[in-house]
Amino acid sequence: MAAPPPTASGLWPWPVDADVNGFGRLAGVEAVVRGSVLAAFPLLMYRAWGDAALVSQWYLTVGVLSLLTALLVPSLGRVLRRRRVYLLSVTLYLIAACLGFLGGAWTTAALLLHSIAAASSFVCFNAYVLDHVDKADYGRLESQRMFYGGWGWTLGPLLGVWSLQLWHGAPFVMLGLGALTMLYLIRAMPLSDARVHVSIKQRPLSRQPWVILRRFFSQPRLVVGWSFALLRSCGWWVYFVYVGIFAVQNGLGEQVGGWATSAANAGLFLSPLVLRWTQRHPLRRSLRWAFLLGAGCFLFSAALSSWPWLTILCLLIGALCLVTLDVCAGLPFMMAVKPSERTEMSAVYSSFRDFSGIVSPALAWLVLQFTNVAGVFAMGGVCLLAGWLIAARLHPQLGKPTDLRDRERRARASGQAT
Repeated sequence: MAAPPPTASGLWPWPVDADVNGFGRLAGVEAVVRGSVLAAFPLLMYRAWGDAALVSQWYLTVGVLSLLTALLVPSLGRVLRRRRVYLLSVTLYLIAACLGFLGGAWTTAALLLHSIAAASSFVCFNAYVLDHVDKADYGRLESQRMFYGGWGWTLGPLLGVWSLQLWHGAPFVMLGLGALTMLYLIRAMPLSDARVHVSIKQRPLSRQPWVILRRFFSQPRLVVGWSFALLRSCGWWVYFVYVGIFAVQNGLGEQVGGWATSAANAGLFLSPLVLRWTQRHPLRRSLRWAFLLGAGCFLFSAALSSWPWLTILCLLIGALCLVTLDVCAGLPFMMAVKPSERTEMSAVYSSFRDFSGIVSPALAWLVLQFTNVAGVFAMGGVCLLAGWLIAARLHPQLGKPTDLRDRERRARASGQAT
């Protein structure tokens, strides 16, 4: 029987327990921290540099540094306590907000620190969830994260872009206030590192990065599952960064990027319905349909670039396909990972965000040497089409509902009997 989650000590005026609700609130506040500048950063970068290809180069540099930071977090956690690493990560959010107030080229530095903070805090958050939340409550935690985070991801981009017309630093006010709230929640929650130190003593070799990567690449099912998350993340990256730039270049105004980003994130509230639909169908079929429809929308948006509003509408429909992938694209990986390797492989799995932050801007920069922003949308469609092809390798029975498998088994048995 799992031990009860640690409760707040009462040293803080509003203590927060380290349970499903506590982690759900923490994830919701971080959604505000990241969502408030999600659509504003590309617009501010485009204002500062005036060239979409140069913006892609900066995003590529930021992605590389963010990945390196995420890989160093476990080693840094051995030197410092993980709570200190977590607090340091959130402090970088505050510094990013201060740099954002300066505007201009300083926005690039703000983007870098914001991305590093997001990567390192993501690793710490997941590690604390594994330590303090029982496996049976993971599903409830995900629903809490979607509920609390959905509001931040939906309203944050809209308010962030709208506030740009008041002052270029207005989105960073929301970022700073959210970071201060995160600092309070982390300090108020009774987060313990005891289990981490025990695990390191028991299995020192398994914590070496090259050992973990060798185990990862020796299991093709894990590699395939990770590739689904990577390709889905590439689609989101293209959408979030270039929809706003495309709208400005075509005279639609900066507000359109914020509306489009918020509308796409509003699809998170449809996640329970999407989950119910995917549970009634084989996982391979759900993945292939979502990847194929998403690829078609992105490719059509590029073909219709002469009609900007139709382009954005196609991209928005494609974003709903990405929401479907958010629900089911991670399942092949989770179903393939061994129970004894969950912690290590979870660290590998989380790297898909950082890799997409490298691959996507690199490909976008290459495409922009020969065509306009619409070509980047076509590139996103090709990435999703690759996911459709890879999904064909999944077993047809993977993720199929138990009652459906039972009916098919009885049907086969009756057919053989006759």
